[in-house]
Amino acid sequence: MKTSESTVGIVGAGIGGLVAAIALRRAGHDVIVFEQAKQFARVGADINLTPNAVRALDGLGVGEAARVTAARPSHRISRTYDTGEETSCLEMADSAEQRYGAPQLTIHRADLLAALADMFPAERVALGKRAETIAADEKGVSLSFTDGSSARVGALLGADGIHSCVRSAMFGAESPRFTGIVAYRAVVPAERVAGVPNLGAFTKWWGPNPQSQIVTFPLNRGRDIFIFATTPQDSWHLESWTAPGSVDELREQYVDYHPEARALLDACDTVLKTALYERDPMPAWAAGRMALLGDAAHPMLPFMAQGAGMAIEDAVVLSRHFEGVAMADVADALKGYEKARIARAGQVQLGSRGNNWLREGGNADWVYGYDAWAVPLGAPAGATATA
Repeated sequence: MKTSESTVGIVGAGIGGLVAAIALRRAGHDVIVFEQAKQFARVGADINLTPNAVRALDGLGVGEAARVTAARPSHRISRTYDTGEETSCLEMADSAEQRYGAPQLTIHRADLLAALADMFPAERVALGKRAETIAADEKGVSLSFTDGSSARVGALLGADGIHSCVRSAMFGAESPRFTGIVAYRAVVPAERVAGVPNLGAFTKWWGPNPQSQIVTFPLNRGRDIFIFATTPQDSWHLESWTAPGSVDELREQYVDYHPEARALLDACDTVLKTALYERDPMPAWAAGRMALLGDAAHPMLPFMAQGAGMAIEDAVVLSRHFEGVAMADVADALKGYEKARIARAGQVQLGSRGNNWLREGGNADWVYGYDAWAVPLGAPAGATATA
């Protein structure tokens, strides 16, 4: 675990952390990633990478590998939960590629992480490193880990999720807020629901309130269908990637939904369940030689499907601020990154909470058309539409 004050340290080897590591290394910096897990495991959810995220990955050379196992949804469709009325429909796939420079991809998180890990030296990922104390000074950042080891780096990035220890070190301890919403996740073979229309599309069934919905999209090149459903529920507070839920409970929660939506739930054999947590937008992400990205900076509800996309955008824009920058000037680079990203991420964060985006048409360009490789450095990424 060789580090020095010329090294950029990253806490967290998730999507945002690995994209940042690859991009910063490409920008000429020595990078080390500290990950608390002792090994990479195939856990987590299936994720939706919209064109803004895919274009950012393409710029790193990761997009081709991601496409190997991903599906390309044909459309983004909104339907009313009980009548089935189609209230909006956007062409994706080739149309999105022509309009935005990249398609939409739906992929398992583990497959994307594997593609990213292949692009970064394994010896620069320190596994089993749970940060215990973090202290910054004018020349760098010191970390100590629960295994008794320590490290010294010139700059530190927190890509360690909603419960970020880097965030706590920078701004003080604060607990995320339970939203009163739980989410169910399931995967069913496409052949089992072959009679249901629009299996090749990203379809969102809008429920009777902003917290209730069913989202479905293809996986594994269309061989499987991913189901993600949310509903208000105060009795379940467990936040987990792997906690089992009840299939019967899942079906009961959506008994008033359209028969085509219920047919997908009827095909489920097993389901996972998790509580959803959030935080409010932050007034700052950077302080001295430390900064946050992804869920550590702006954890958001999944209703705009932009959690991974915002982390990927963060990482690319951050790396551009580090190009040609000496470590002595890293604090200014981090503030420039914050200025370029904080308004956009906050807008998406609040839009996700409101859960009204593209319900009845609207322009997706301000989200999907964002190019992390081309936005001005050190300047706010002005949004062109409201969330």
